[in-house]
Amino acid sequence: MSVVDLFAGCGGLGLGLEQAGFTPIFVNELNDDARGTYISNRKDRHPHFARGLDEAKWTNPFCSADARKLSSKNTLDRLESSFKSEFGIENGEIDLVVGGPPCQGFSGIGHRRSYSVAREDVPSNHLFKDMARIISHLRPRAFVFENVRGLLTGRWTEYGTNGEIWNDVKKAFVGIGGYKLAAELVYAKNYGVAQNRPRIVLVGIREGIAGAATLRSELDSIDGTGISSGLLPRGNPGSWTTIAELLGDLVDPDYQNGGKTTEYPSKVLSEVQRDLRRSIDGESVAAKGSPLTEHDYSKHSPAVVKKFRAMIHGREFEGTRKFAQRKLPREWGANGPSITATSLPDDYVHFEQPRTLTVREWARLQGFPDWYQFKGKRTTGGLLRAGNPLEGIHFRELPKYTQIGNAVPVPMARAIGEHIAGILSGMQHT
Repeated sequence: MSVVDLFAGCGGLGLGLEQAGFTPIFVNELNDDARGTYISNRKDRHPHFARGLDEAKWTNPFCSADARKLSSKNTLDRLESSFKSEFGIENGEIDLVVGGPPCQGFSGIGHRRSYSVAREDVPSNHLFKDMARIISHLRPRAFVFENVRGLLTGRWTEYGTNGEIWNDVKKAFVGIGGYKLAAELVYAKNYGVAQNRPRIVLVGIREGIAGAATLRSELDSIDGTGISSGLLPRGNPGSWTTIAELLGDLVDPDYQNGGKTTEYPSKVLSEVQRDLRRSIDGESVAAKGSPLTEHDYSKHSPAVVKKFRAMIHGREFEGTRKFAQRKLPREWGANGPSITATSLPDDYVHFEQPRTLTVREWARLQGFPDWYQFKGKRTTGGLLRAGNPLEGIHFRELPKYTQIGNAVPVPMARAIGEHIAGILSGMQHT
């Protein structure tokens, strides 16, 4: 099955869909480093991404940057021509279009990193309209839009109405015509992820496809129907992974503050670790002493290390905490995961060692396997990461932690992909 991946970031949603049997035929991502992460992890498996690839810009006819340029009729006509010549896919034969337009203007973390500027004045907050135009032109059998929970109550201006942004999003997709829609606020923890991570997911199924006949597409009948209508998987509450099961094999007793661990310090200790340590072809599992990447430690001051030690042992400590900074628990309580991985790596302290998480550990929180590599800086800060909309600076760097924090968790993406693949194949789900 074919998928067009818009606003793809570093590829969390895309990887989950690939695991579910979809093949990405086109990817769009504005940021060069995030697009580089996506393409570099796929160009050897999908030759169309490698053909004529400019690795300085990570672009070719099947991977582009600006969705606003992509949504023009002339560009989409050329794209359709390349789909026909490369894959034999005509208009209306693409199986799936997915996208999660940038959400900095709607998310809690984005809001706290940004300046006081009306959301309607931030260009990236209107990209859902470009996604709707692309879908309207390509006419895929199905589409998926995902975004942060804050979208549901967001207002365009200080004096706007709660939920007006979400209503405009729904209107844009209803306005495409010919699709039955359903939406649901889903939680990553119900799909085996070591996070709570609520996300709003809107699914459209083209009329005439089995499974769409009983659905409606009116604005007031979309919310809360994704699971009950059968367009989204129910998940398995209680199937979540603990932090110890997820990260325990990466604990290096000889780690150095500011150093790195380049080999697996332990054998596999859980089934989820076994899956994450599998090679890209799935035929082998990395043993103790095998090469390990992206496991570099931040250099913390003695005072910060002291504070982290106190947090780990549940003691009081001097100084002020960073916003919401807390220790990751080894095990979850009765309600399961209560965290959401953000783009700020110092929000959480390791469950056993006085440090923040490495890029590899951060990637595992999102379900990325250990073979997955990330392009760009490890981290950055200030204006480079937050921009300044008041000054018209909307560009934001996407270092590795930010790319990962922005991603859709891979296991949740896989569950959604498998479910939609079943619908498109004529299977019925409950």
